[in-house]
Amino acid sequence: MSDFELPDEVLIKKFQAGEISAYNKIVHRYKDRLLNFIYRFLNDYERSEDLVQDTFLKLYTHKDAYKEIAKFSTWLYTIAANLARTELRKIKRRKTFSVTELSRDDREFIITSSGSDPSDDLLSKNFENNVQKSLLSLPDDFRTIIILRDIQELSYDEISKIVDLPLGTVKSRINRGRVKLQKLLKKRENN
Repeated sequence: MSDFELPDEVLIKKFQAGEISAYNKIVHRYKDRLLNFIYRFLNDYERSEDLVQDTFLKLYTHKDAYKEIAKFSTWLYTIAANLARTELRKIKRRKTFSVTELSRDDREFIITSSGSDPSDDLLSKNFENNVQKSLLSLPDDFRTIIILRDIQELSYDEISKIVDLPLGTVKSRINRGRVKLQKLLKKRENN
């Protein structure tokens, strides 16, 4: 079994024992997942990249804080979620707009030669934009749980531990959050 196939808990133990290559493997394994997770909170790619780096810095500096009480992924996602929530509070206090949103919209006009039907690409892009905007419209507690379950595909148990809520509450919030998200998507579709 190669090091890349080792479970997270084994890698973090190796890292805690001083093996830096284990840390690098954890970063490689989680960087894209965490970027996707945090981006769904902030809708700002550059800030999301920064928070992923902050997450890995916290992992590096607080590696001994992890105890095998919960899954390692749960612990790491909890760090990322806390950083994302803190950043959201800062953004709401500043009430600024993102220049990256403007440049991201510009990229939509780049013509690709994928061979697929351009109208399908446009519909897909519009749907993705509507989902992202609708996600951002959800209250934070629903948004977090929906992202963890439907985008990151984490189990109910893992989500329960990350958000520190009982399993039943997590399940009901996922259902209520999905209903709210569907209503927001239908509203956007009708406009």
